[in-house]
Amino acid sequence: MSDKPCGCSCTCQPTKQPATRTAAARKLPRFTIQPIPAAQPRLDHTALMMLAARLTERDYQVLDHLHRHRVLTTHQLQRMFFTIAQATRARMTILFQLNAVTRFRPWAGYGAGSAPIHWALGKAGAAALAARQGITLKELGYNPDIPVAVSSRLNHQVGVNDFFSHLHSHARHTPQATLKAWWSERQCATKWSDLARPDAYGCWHENGRQIDFFLEHDTGTEPLKRVADKLHDYRNLTDATHHTTPLLFWLPNPTRETNLRKLLTGSDLPIATAVHTTHGDGPAGPVWLPIPAEAGQARMRLADLDNGWPHLALGRNPQQHTAADDNYDEFLDSIFQEDNKSR
Repeated sequence: MSDKPCGCSCTCQPTKQPATRTAAARKLPRFTIQPIPAAQPRLDHTALMMLAARLTERDYQVLDHLHRHRVLTTHQLQRMFFTIAQATRARMTILFQLNAVTRFRPWAGYGAGSAPIHWALGKAGAAALAARQGITLKELGYNPDIPVAVSSRLNHQVGVNDFFSHLHSHARHTPQATLKAWWSERQCATKWSDLARPDAYGCWHENGRQIDFFLEHDTGTEPLKRVADKLHDYRNLTDATHHTTPLLFWLPNPTRETNLRKLLTGSDLPIATAVHTTHGDGPAGPVWLPIPAEAGQARMRLADLDNGWPHLALGRNPQQHTAADDNYDEFLDSIFQEDNKSR
């Protein structure tokens, strides 16, 4: 009788069976899984100096806009600061590796495809911004604990930023156009929250014409009556500041625009409406219809909207501004210099 496991008399070697399932598992190839960090790494003075040496002027502009406007998608950043998608992703990935920014991709729903990557300011990026301005993180107003990714207003915030990213893009490619001001909802709330809470404030200049405006970005989720009721707050703001600033409603579809205009016809405020579009010049183009409007009246470019209310003296004298692009705090303060006096 052969002592071979197979019972034969040949020279084959006995098969070695692993003693346990654990031993068998050890023979399988191992895949290294990188753990997800529980928090952003600590940033000391040396690390901050090394980060600052890697940041370009454009990087600081990206970080500043992420701080002001909370979240920007890859597409929006490409319109505002880059030329092609590959360059955008490459640079933002480097900033992510430097912990200057954070990123997430929200769920888009079944059948909707993948949502774009959303970028937010990271702790290292906030520290670099604060150091550049000579202030602390607290003075900068950065709070890493604000859950931007799970905010119920994320889509609304992205929509508002999309509006201004298209204006920013148009200005980049049009020598006679400039987005002179873009205040976020948070900045507007700081200045006017006791009177009105616009989604954003902007100042647009094109071909020698300039207009200041408040933006109401409508997603179609609120009843139209509630949207129309906001006019009371804007009337209070106009009376308090003594500045007549146009109010723009950016609406999701033509039907909602038509129905809303019926509710706004009785107001004496300068109001214009348009439907979300990215075609042509986007929100800078001839998409705006003032209220009131005559039958068959053509839509107007954003910079020409002041012609829609010839009986009103809007805002201020356009010749008063002296601030450069992306440095509009003094410029905006001069626009509303009478604000504090009137309260």
